[in-house]
Amino acid sequence: MKTAHKIALARAVYQVVHLHRKIVGLTDRTVVSRGGATFQLDLAQGIDFAIYLGDIFERNTKKALRNLIAAGDVVLDIGANIGAHTLQLAKLVGPAGRVLAFEPTDFAFRKLQRNIELNPGLASRITAYNCFLAAQNGDPLPDSIYSSWPLIAEPELHAKHLGRAMPTKSASTRSVDSVLAEAGDPPVRLVKLDVDGFECEILRGAAKLLSVQKPLFVMELAPYVLEERGASLGELLSLLTSNGYRLYDERTQQPLPSDAAPLQVLIADGESINVIARP
Repeated sequence: MKTAHKIALARAVYQVVHLHRKIVGLTDRTVVSRGGATFQLDLAQGIDFAIYLGDIFERNTKKALRNLIAAGDVVLDIGANIGAHTLQLAKLVGPAGRVLAFEPTDFAFRKLQRNIELNPGLASRITAYNCFLAAQNGDPLPDSIYSSWPLIAEPELHAKHLGRAMPTKSASTRSVDSVLAEAGDPPVRLVKLDVDGFECEILRGAAKLLSVQKPLFVMELAPYVLEERGASLGELLSLLTSNGYRLYDERTQQPLPSDAAPLQVLIADGESINVIARP
């Protein structure tokens, strides 16, 4: 299903929930416990609303992460947004593990920090970085990046996924390899990667991680946003396959094509699929 269709469905459900809460004197702002973690949510935001509705945000990804991560692992959450996966990852790695969470937009990073604060039992396992990951330290920082999916119609939303680009004024630009070197080069088990078209630049800045450590990747593939960033599905696949990776469907675990043309046939314009990249 196209992201725009998912948002349209969520907007319809949100209107019902919003009206009911308004009748009983409640606003869209709430704090809830879902999946053993506490979140501060704004129900007029798509990710927040999916968490509110029984923690249904990216359920297949959550299941995949549970099957792939063990206590003591070090994992990277690249594109952490408000922490929908960050907190689950912190639970999975346990007290001996570590989660390095990266979010470049001021809007989402503030919410990520707040949700980490609301979970003191998990906070010590998480290091949050307000940074944009790129090929090299100091590369140009985009003025804004999509990190908000409003459930109330607004102007200037993305034509296909209906997201709103949010400012990155407080972020720095780093490479994955430099951040890991600064952290003592911990052994990374898995990378959750959801960055709406910036994948190629991020992987170029993770050359050592890809060639030496070869962690698992749980990632979203959306050819149309890659093209919007001046990249391509073929370029992304080349970065992975040249380091010995193969792609598998996140839900079925079945292998996927390693060439761009047959893989692109499986992903309609405006759609994305979630995959696991294994060395």
